Amino acid sequence: MKRKPSGEEIRRRIPRLTMSLIMAIIFWIIGIIVPPMVSEVGLPGLNVDADFLLASVTMLITAIFLIRALADALTLADIITDIIVKRLGIKEERSSRRAARDLLYIIIVILIVTALSPVLGTLGDLGELLTTITTLIGLGLIIILVYDMGRILYRIIEQRAESVADRLVRMAEKDQQSE
Repeated sequence: MKRKPSGEEIRRRIPRLTMSLIMAIIFWIIGIIVPPMVSEVGLPGLNVDADFLLASVTMLITAIFLIRALADALTLADIITDIIVKRLGIKEERSSRRAARDLLYIIIVILIVTALSPVLGTLGDLGELLTTITTLIGLGLIIILVYDMGRILYRIIEQRAESVADRLVRMAEKDQQSE
């Protein structure tokens, strides 16, 4: 599948993500405010309270918008991760070597943050702030690298599973032809 350029994809996904989140918040608020208001009203012929039914429906609609937002957020996360990984100078290759290189970078980040923390801690109040900032930046880099590793490993496993499936299909087709 051909991928759209990142800029076009970002322009398309951010408004969708924003609107999905806004709609989810609106329906969540409706689900909190409205059901208690209609708790006095019953539905004729049903053994279900109107407030329970309305709360369930608004929760379902909220979940639908959150799932849509999650799909857009994951696509944006892929694009942002690619941008950050490129800016860090990591090659674009998609292989187990790249995943191993990401693991090496994670270890380096941990070592750097661990080495800087005691040094920055000696600077008093400013040192505590700098230590916290350094730790958060390190954690952010680690999360990005772990996410990138996960994407690479997922693609490797997916490719292997597809090749096994292709082999099984070919074997099944051979068996059908020989019969």
